[in-house]
Amino acid sequence: MEAPQAMNLFDEPWIPVRWLPGHDGPESVGFRGLLERCQHIEALDVPLAAAQSALLRVLYALTARVTKLDQERRHHEDQGNQDQDDRDQDDRDRNGDWMHRRAHILKDCALPQNGIDKYVSRWHERFFLFDDATGRPWLQDSRLADECTESTGVNKLVMTRPSGNNHSWFGHVRDSAPHPPSAATAVPYLLMWHYYGAPGKCTARALHGERISEAKRGPLFSSLSYHPEGQSLLVTLLAGLVRPGTEVRREEDLCPWERDEPTDPAGAPPVPVGPCGWWTDTSRHALLLQPDARRERVTDARITWAYRLPGAFDDPYLIWERRLDKNKPGEEIRTARRAKANRALWRDLDGLLLHRPPEAEGEETTLEPPKVFATAVELTEQLRVRALGFDQNKAKNTQFVSGLTSATVGHLSDRHANAQVAVGRLRRLGERYGENLTEAVRRAWALYTRGDPKHAGKLVPQAKALYWPAAEREFWIRFDHLDRTGTDDDGGLDIRAARDAFLGLAREAYARTTEPLTRTVRGNQAVLDARGLLWMTRPERKNK
Repeated sequence: MEAPQAMNLFDEPWIPVRWLPGHDGPESVGFRGLLERCQHIEALDVPLAAAQSALLRVLYALTARVTKLDQERRHHEDQGNQDQDDRDQDDRDRNGDWMHRRAHILKDCALPQNGIDKYVSRWHERFFLFDDATGRPWLQDSRLADECTESTGVNKLVMTRPSGNNHSWFGHVRDSAPHPPSAATAVPYLLMWHYYGAPGKCTARALHGERISEAKRGPLFSSLSYHPEGQSLLVTLLAGLVRPGTEVRREEDLCPWERDEPTDPAGAPPVPVGPCGWWTDTSRHALLLQPDARRERVTDARITWAYRLPGAFDDPYLIWERRLDKNKPGEEIRTARRAKANRALWRDLDGLLLHRPPEAEGEETTLEPPKVFATAVELTEQLRVRALGFDQNKAKNTQFVSGLTSATVGHLSDRHANAQVAVGRLRRLGERYGENLTEAVRRAWALYTRGDPKHAGKLVPQAKALYWPAAEREFWIRFDHLDRTGTDDDGGLDIRAARDAFLGLAREAYARTTEPLTRTVRGNQAVLDARGLLWMTRPERKNK
């Protein structure tokens, strides 16, 4: 008897959510339940930051499809095939542009049920996690059953587990006795591999008689992405959408599960032509999960490369850094800001702004803010920023990175340039005195020991542990009092008071860190001599 098709991601609960006060619901929902009740959900409750980042991109694509915000305007060929509900919606919108249609959906306080029903009905068969009938399991390549003669194993699939000879991270497991994860548990790791998969050696895949075992890096590998977050998941999803270009057509801007046939691994990766493709179709890894007899758990996995050739990549949720290529005069290097486990979100906040302080123009690196915020704040100003990423390199995964601004940032729209400049100055002040503190501690240690300042033992980490959390609290207190009217030329920032506050935090951290050195005459003199570096003004760096 053929095994039943189980775990359809539209229907089965697998996405943990947190409900708004006054609304009850299950701990987890499927895609359909999430789309239908997102106005009652406060936020996703996915514990793995990289999985949440990947899942949000899939949800953006689904939201765009069911709302028809996957195109700038309704086109004549679309309007001829509309049913009565769609024509009624058009009567309300008067074929308004994308921004107006999105605002109407938010005003209705729900995603259109008709759009959800139509999309689920059309693509339901493509959302089975295990699917032998059609050979199209969701975001998987069934060809790997024949092309990969060796399996990769579930310990490699579950990124938080050690595999091979690697050290344990979150738990102790062995390749000889792996614990099969449930189907619901495996889906976030499936997503993480598509977006954050590491480059390098992988399970060999046969192609035209040749066995190849080298994968390209995932599109979000080691990066940190920034997402607007509203008071409900409905607001979060609508604010996170990217306005498509006027040339985008949904029949060309495809998600992987919407393609008639799988792509050719021997060819170049598909180049997305619109937001849905950029959200979902930039993976450089191919996977195939193997279920147990009851299709409740994943007992094995094949993880390998998806394309041999490199492909284009862009993303509207990343801060892009541009700098001149020292090896190729006149050319620029454009890289995404990396995720760093020990770096707080507020230190990157000015990278989200279009308007930066004039004193920042001489820096060697210029910042390109995430494109999503250009339209997010036009939906509502009651937005915070969620940062999600994965501190990793080719050799190892270090730590998931997650942060949420403690204050709304909607007032930092393009209309309030002065407030944006104030944020940049506030951030620079906090950074300056943190760097001064590090230099002062290193100098004090070097004067005391007559050693290399770079080898300041445990003193520098102690100073950082004292300063940066206090500086973060100070930043958000002052951020919350910035001008929200656009009338203050200084953006509501008292720069002298802010400077004194950060300097005071640095002085306190310096005194506490260096206190053990002051117990000797030489140590006390070293601390006094190095203390002046706390007041140091750093010269502006010029482009070369």
